[in-house]
Amino acid sequence: MEYNTRNTVLRRPANWRNLYFYQKADALFQMTVIFCERFLPEHGDRTVDQMVQAARSGKQNIVEGSEDGMTSTQMEINLLNVARASIQELQRDYNDYLNRKNLLLWDKTHARYQDMLAFCRQHNTFDEYKELINKINNEEFCNLALTLCHMVDKMMSTYLHQLEEQFVKEGGIKERMHAARTGYRQAEMERLAFLEREVLRLQNILTANGIEY
Repeated sequence: MEYNTRNTVLRRPANWRNLYFYQKADALFQMTVIFCERFLPEHGDRTVDQMVQAARSGKQNIVEGSEDGMTSTQMEINLLNVARASIQELQRDYNDYLNRKNLLLWDKTHARYQDMLAFCRQHNTFDEYKELINKINNEEFCNLALTLCHMVDKMMSTYLHQLEEQFVKEGGIKERMHAARTGYRQAEMERLAFLEREVLRLQNILTANGIEY
């Protein structure tokens, strides 16, 4: 009987490449770089650095959080909250741009809102947006990016809630190590008890057949 402690102590990390909110966050980062190149001054505007850094922080902290989640659920939660805050900061920057330029923030009453919403729901990776974003104007670009920001934020909120529930139930690495050690000791006790019963059974067989041992 063998007790495997490794799978108990170390969580299997999420494959961040397959997380839809990571794919959308990565698309947002690459889109934001292009947005800044197309619609913001090349020099003298701090907004460029702020937006690019916020977008990069959003996607990069998802990666680091997922990797660290193998050993620490708490660290994963902390880093994903940093990522979420960065996406919210990026969202404010796009909103501020619309306000400065007196452009329209699309809502449910806008004729194109539902089509844009459906498109963002169905597409995750940057490659799926690349052709579109080179054709649209600044108002369309901002509303597209804002929709993605909102989706990433909502998806991350749901994911974080699941992680927090898991943390409450399973604890962190210290709790998992304790459970692994306890499980290992229990397995060893059960193995020894089995061997003792087996020895006794064999002794009884030998005695019944008049065989000395």
